Amino acid sequence: MLKGLTLAGLGAVESEERFIELAGEGGFQAVDIDARGLIERLGTEGAAAKLESHGVVIGAIGLPVEWRAGEDEFLAGLPGLTEAAAAARALGCTRCCTYILPSTDAKPAHFMAVATRRLRICAQILGAYGIRLGLEFVGPHHLRTAWKYPFIWTMEETLDWVEAIGEPNVGLLLDAYHWHTNGLSVDDIERLQPQQIVHVHINDAPDLPVEAVLDNGRLYPGEGVIDLEGFLRGLQRIGYDGIVSQEVLTPAMPEDTPEQLIRRSKAGFDRVFSAAGIGAGGR
Repeated sequence: MLKGLTLAGLGAVESEERFIELAGEGGFQAVDIDARGLIERLGTEGAAAKLESHGVVIGAIGLPVEWRAGEDEFLAGLPGLTEAAAAARALGCTRCCTYILPSTDAKPAHFMAVATRRLRICAQILGAYGIRLGLEFVGPHHLRTAWKYPFIWTMEETLDWVEAIGEPNVGLLLDAYHWHTNGLSVDDIERLQPQQIVHVHINDAPDLPVEAVLDNGRLYPGEGVIDLEGFLRGLQRIGYDGIVSQEVLTPAMPEDTPEQLIRRSKAGFDRVFSAAGIGAGGR
Protein backbone atom coordinates (compact mmCIF):
# COMPACT_ATOMS: atom_id res chain seq x y z
CA MET A 1 0.00 0.00 0.00
CA LEU A 2 1.20 3.48 -0.85
CA LYS A 3 0.59 6.37 1.53
CA GLY A 4 -1.18 9.24 -0.19
CA LEU A 5 -2.78 12.61 0.35
CA THR A 6 -5.72 14.61 -0.88
CA LEU A 7 -5.80 18.37 -0.38
CA ALA A 8 -8.58 17.96 2.19
CA GLY A 9 -7.10 18.72 5.59
CA LEU A 10 -3.90 20.40 4.41
CA GLY A 11 -5.02 24.01 4.72
CA ALA A 12 -4.20 26.75 2.22
CA VAL A 13 -1.84 24.99 -0.19
CA GLU A 14 -1.05 27.57 -2.86
CA SER A 15 -1.08 25.25 -5.86
CA GLU A 16 -1.08 21.60 -6.89
CA GLU A 17 2.58 22.00 -7.78
CA ARG A 18 3.31 22.99 -4.20
CA PHE A 19 1.10 20.11 -3.02
CA ILE A 20 3.34 17.68 -4.92
CA GLU A 21 6.43 19.21 -3.33
CA LEU A 22 4.98 19.05 0.19
CA ALA A 23 3.86 15.46 -0.23
CA GLY A 24 7.29 14.35 -1.39
CA GLU A 25 9.08 16.29 1.33
CA GLY A 26 6.72 14.79 3.92
CA GLY A 27 7.41 11.21 2.92
CA PHE A 28 4.18 10.53 1.05
CA GLN A 29 4.10 8.52 -2.15
CA ALA A 30 0.90 9.63 -3.91
CA VAL A 31 -1.31 12.68 -4.39
CA ASP A 32 -4.89 12.92 -5.60
CA ILE A 33 -4.88 15.82 -8.08
CA ASP A 34 -6.24 17.00 -11.42
CA ALA A 35 -3.89 15.44 -14.00
CA ARG A 36 -5.39 17.44 -16.86
CA GLY A 37 -4.83 20.76 -15.08
CA LEU A 38 -1.25 19.83 -14.23
CA ILE A 39 -0.51 19.02 -17.87
CA GLU A 40 -2.19 22.23 -19.06
CA ARG A 41 0.17 24.23 -16.83
CA LEU A 42 3.40 22.26 -17.18
CA GLY A 43 3.01 20.15 -20.32
CA THR A 44 3.08 16.35 -20.24
CA GLU A 45 6.83 16.07 -19.88
CA GLY A 46 6.99 18.83 -17.31
CA ALA A 47 4.16 17.32 -15.25
CA ALA A 48 5.77 13.87 -15.32
CA ALA A 49 9.12 15.36 -14.32
CA LYS A 50 7.52 17.29 -11.46
CA LEU A 51 5.97 14.13 -10.03
CA GLU A 52 9.09 12.03 -10.52
CA SER A 53 11.44 14.58 -9.00
CA HIS A 54 9.43 14.53 -5.78
CA GLY A 55 8.93 10.77 -5.70
CA VAL A 56 5.16 10.75 -5.94
CA VAL A 57 2.52 9.38 -8.32
CA ILE A 58 -1.03 10.54 -8.94
CA GLY A 59 -3.29 8.34 -6.84
CA ALA A 60 -6.66 9.23 -8.35
CA ILE A 61 -8.46 11.94 -10.28
CA GLY A 62 -12.00 13.05 -9.60
CA LEU A 63 -14.78 12.26 -12.07
CA PRO A 64 -15.23 15.56 -13.98
CA VAL A 65 -18.78 14.81 -15.11
CA GLU A 66 -21.99 15.89 -13.35
CA TRP A 67 -23.87 12.59 -13.45
CA ARG A 68 -26.41 13.58 -10.79
CA ALA A 69 -28.13 16.48 -12.61
CA GLY A 70 -29.78 16.98 -16.02
CA GLU A 71 -28.99 15.03 -19.16
CA ASP A 72 -27.70 18.04 -21.07
CA GLU A 73 -25.23 18.84 -18.30
CA PHE A 74 -24.10 15.22 -18.21
CA LEU A 75 -23.55 15.04 -21.96
CA ALA A 76 -21.71 18.35 -21.97
CA GLY A 77 -19.18 16.93 -19.54
CA LEU A 78 -18.24 13.84 -21.54
CA PRO A 79 -15.62 15.51 -23.78
CA GLY A 80 -13.90 16.76 -20.65
CA LEU A 81 -13.93 13.23 -19.24
CA THR A 82 -12.12 11.96 -22.30
CA GLU A 83 -9.51 14.71 -21.92
CA ALA A 84 -9.13 13.99 -18.20
CA ALA A 85 -8.74 10.26 -18.86
CA ALA A 86 -6.10 10.88 -21.52
CA ALA A 87 -4.18 13.17 -19.17
CA ALA A 88 -4.35 10.67 -16.31
CA ARG A 89 -3.14 7.89 -18.58
CA ALA A 90 -0.25 10.05 -19.80
CA LEU A 91 0.90 10.52 -16.19
CA GLY A 92 0.43 6.89 -15.17
CA CYS A 93 -2.72 7.36 -13.09
CA THR A 94 -5.17 4.44 -13.29
CA ARG A 95 -7.95 5.54 -10.91
CA CYS A 96 -10.88 7.96 -11.10
CA CYS A 97 -13.37 8.38 -8.26
CA THR A 98 -16.78 9.84 -7.46
CA TYR A 99 -19.07 9.80 -4.42
CA ILE A 100 -22.69 8.72 -3.96
CA LEU A 101 -24.85 10.94 -1.78
CA PRO A 102 -27.07 8.85 0.53
CA SER A 103 -30.28 10.74 -0.22
CA THR A 104 -31.75 12.59 -3.17
CA ASP A 105 -34.59 14.92 -4.14
CA ALA A 106 -35.10 12.93 -7.35
CA LYS A 107 -37.43 9.95 -7.47
CA PRO A 108 -35.02 7.20 -6.50
CA ALA A 109 -36.05 4.49 -9.00
CA HIS A 110 -35.78 6.86 -11.96
CA PHE A 111 -32.56 8.37 -10.60
CA MET A 112 -31.05 4.90 -10.22
CA ALA A 113 -31.90 3.98 -13.80
CA VAL A 114 -30.46 7.20 -15.20
CA ALA A 115 -27.38 7.18 -12.99
CA THR A 116 -26.62 3.55 -13.84
CA ARG A 117 -26.61 4.35 -17.54
CA ARG A 118 -24.51 7.46 -17.05
CA LEU A 119 -21.91 5.80 -14.84
CA ARG A 120 -21.70 2.91 -17.30
CA ILE A 121 -20.87 5.40 -20.06
CA CYS A 122 -18.24 7.04 -17.83
CA ALA A 123 -16.73 3.66 -17.00
CA GLN A 124 -16.54 2.74 -20.67
CA ILE A 125 -14.73 5.97 -21.53
CA LEU A 126 -12.32 5.52 -18.63
CA GLY A 127 -11.80 1.86 -19.47
CA ALA A 128 -10.61 2.77 -22.95
CA TYR A 129 -7.68 4.52 -21.25
CA GLY A 130 -7.00 1.76 -18.75
CA ILE A 131 -8.56 3.66 -15.84
CA ARG A 132 -10.80 2.23 -13.13
CA LEU A 133 -13.83 4.01 -11.65
CA GLY A 134 -14.27 3.97 -7.87
CA LEU A 135 -17.69 4.63 -6.30
CA GLU A 136 -17.67 5.94 -2.74
CA PHE A 137 -20.63 5.21 -0.48
CA VAL A 138 -21.21 7.99 2.08
CA GLY A 139 -22.18 6.89 5.57
CA PRO A 140 -22.89 9.79 7.97
CA HIS A 141 -26.44 9.57 9.26
CA HIS A 142 -27.28 13.27 8.92
CA LEU A 143 -26.83 13.06 5.13
CA ARG A 144 -29.26 10.16 4.85
CA THR A 145 -32.13 12.58 5.47
CA ALA A 146 -30.59 15.75 4.00
CA TRP A 147 -32.72 15.33 0.86
CA LYS A 148 -36.22 13.99 0.28
CA TYR A 149 -35.65 10.32 -0.50
CA PRO A 150 -33.13 7.77 0.82
CA PHE A 151 -30.60 6.42 -1.65
CA ILE A 152 -27.42 4.31 -1.39
CA TRP A 153 -25.19 4.53 1.70
CA THR A 154 -23.93 1.00 2.42
CA MET A 155 -21.09 -1.03 1.02
CA GLU A 156 -23.42 -3.90 0.15
CA GLU A 157 -25.72 -1.62 -1.87
CA THR A 158 -22.75 -0.08 -3.65
CA LEU A 159 -21.38 -3.49 -4.59
CA ASP A 160 -24.81 -4.40 -5.98
CA TRP A 161 -24.77 -1.18 -8.01
CA VAL A 162 -21.28 -1.94 -9.31
CA GLU A 163 -22.63 -5.28 -10.54
CA ALA A 164 -25.64 -3.58 -12.16
CA ILE A 165 -23.39 -1.08 -13.96
CA GLY A 166 -21.70 -4.15 -15.34
CA GLU A 167 -18.31 -2.78 -16.40
CA PRO A 168 -15.20 -4.67 -15.24
CA ASN A 169 -13.29 -1.51 -14.29
CA VAL A 170 -15.83 -0.31 -11.68
CA GLY A 171 -15.33 -0.90 -7.96
CA LEU A 172 -15.31 0.74 -4.54
CA LEU A 173 -13.67 3.79 -3.11
CA LEU A 174 -13.50 2.55 0.48
CA ASP A 175 -13.34 5.40 3.02
CA ALA A 176 -12.57 4.60 6.68
CA TYR A 177 -15.06 7.27 7.82
CA HIS A 178 -17.94 5.78 5.88
CA TRP A 179 -16.91 2.27 6.95
CA HIS A 180 -17.12 3.52 10.55
CA THR A 181 -20.43 5.38 10.19
CA ASN A 182 -21.97 2.27 8.63
CA GLY A 183 -20.93 0.19 11.62
CA LEU A 184 -18.89 -2.14 9.44
CA SER A 185 -16.19 -4.48 10.74
CA VAL A 186 -12.87 -5.88 9.66
CA ASP A 187 -14.76 -9.01 8.61
CA ASP A 188 -16.65 -6.92 6.05
CA ILE A 189 -13.35 -5.85 4.50
CA GLU A 190 -12.01 -9.38 4.53
CA ARG A 191 -15.03 -10.59 2.55
CA LEU A 192 -13.92 -8.40 -0.34
CA GLN A 193 -11.61 -9.34 -3.16
CA PRO A 194 -8.75 -6.84 -3.63
CA GLN A 195 -9.85 -6.11 -7.19
CA GLN A 196 -13.19 -4.83 -5.86
CA ILE A 197 -11.37 -1.86 -4.27
CA VAL A 198 -10.24 0.91 -6.60
CA HIS A 199 -9.02 3.43 -4.03
CA VAL A 200 -8.98 3.99 -0.25
CA HIS A 201 -9.42 7.07 1.95
CA ILE A 202 -8.21 7.20 5.54
CA ASN A 203 -9.19 9.60 8.34
CA ASP A 204 -10.54 9.37 11.87
CA ALA A 205 -13.69 10.22 13.84
CA PRO A 206 -14.41 11.88 17.20
CA ASP A 207 -15.64 9.88 20.19
CA LEU A 208 -19.36 10.39 19.56
CA PRO A 209 -22.31 8.07 18.98
CA VAL A 210 -21.97 6.99 15.37
CA GLU A 211 -25.36 8.55 14.57
CA ALA A 212 -24.01 11.98 15.62
CA VAL A 213 -20.82 11.91 13.56
CA LEU A 214 -20.82 14.65 10.90
CA ASP A 215 -19.32 14.28 7.44
CA ASN A 216 -17.14 17.37 7.91
CA GLY A 217 -16.17 16.49 11.49
CA ARG A 218 -13.22 14.31 10.57
CA LEU A 219 -9.93 13.96 12.40
CA TYR A 220 -6.44 13.08 11.25
CA PRO A 221 -5.51 9.38 11.26
CA GLY A 222 -4.78 8.08 14.74
CA GLU A 223 -6.47 11.01 16.53
CA GLY A 224 -9.92 9.46 16.95
CA VAL A 225 -11.82 6.26 17.63
CA ILE A 226 -11.95 4.47 14.26
CA ASP A 227 -10.26 1.06 14.35
CA LEU A 228 -7.71 2.06 11.73
CA GLU A 229 -5.40 -0.73 12.83
CA GLY A 230 -8.10 -3.26 11.93
CA PHE A 231 -9.06 -1.34 8.79
CA LEU A 232 -5.49 -1.46 7.46
CA ARG A 233 -4.89 -5.04 8.54
CA GLY A 234 -8.05 -6.09 6.74
CA LEU A 235 -6.85 -4.43 3.55
CA GLN A 236 -3.45 -6.05 3.91
CA ARG A 237 -4.93 -9.51 4.52
CA ILE A 238 -6.97 -9.46 1.32
CA GLY A 239 -3.94 -8.31 -0.66
CA TYR A 240 -4.92 -4.73 -1.42
CA ASP A 241 -1.75 -3.07 -2.70
CA GLY A 242 -3.11 0.26 -3.94
CA ILE A 243 -3.10 3.73 -2.45
CA VAL A 244 -4.41 4.86 0.95
CA SER A 245 -5.05 8.62 0.73
CA GLN A 246 -5.83 10.88 3.66
CA GLU A 247 -9.06 12.87 3.36
CA VAL A 248 -9.89 15.07 6.36
CA LEU A 249 -13.00 17.24 5.91
CA THR A 250 -13.36 19.95 8.56
CA PRO A 251 -15.94 22.68 9.27
CA ALA A 252 -13.39 25.44 8.61
CA MET A 253 -10.02 25.76 6.94
CA PRO A 254 -7.29 24.55 9.33
CA GLU A 255 -5.27 27.43 10.79
CA ASP A 256 -1.93 25.61 10.81
CA THR A 257 0.36 25.91 7.83
CA PRO A 258 0.37 23.18 5.18
CA GLU A 259 3.88 22.24 6.33
CA GLN A 260 2.62 21.70 9.89
CA LEU A 261 -0.40 19.75 8.68
CA ILE A 262 1.76 17.51 6.49
CA ARG A 263 3.89 16.66 9.53
CA ARG A 264 0.75 15.98 11.58
CA SER A 265 -0.57 13.75 8.81
CA LYS A 266 2.72 11.86 8.52
CA ALA A 267 2.78 11.26 12.28
CA GLY A 268 -0.74 9.89 12.10
CA PHE A 269 0.05 7.59 9.19
CA ASP A 270 3.16 6.32 10.93
CA ARG A 271 1.21 5.64 14.10
CA VAL A 272 -1.64 3.66 12.53
CA PHE A 273 0.48 1.79 9.97
CA SER A 274 2.89 0.77 12.74
CA ALA A 275 0.02 -0.41 14.95
CA ALA A 276 -1.24 -2.49 12.02
CA GLY A 277 2.20 -4.03 11.60
CA ILE A 278 2.70 -2.51 8.16
CA GLY A 279 6.20 -1.23 7.42
CA ALA A 280 7.37 2.25 6.55
CA GLY A 281 6.86 1.65 2.85
CA GLY A 282 3.23 0.81 3.42
CA ARG A 283 3.73 -2.92 2.90
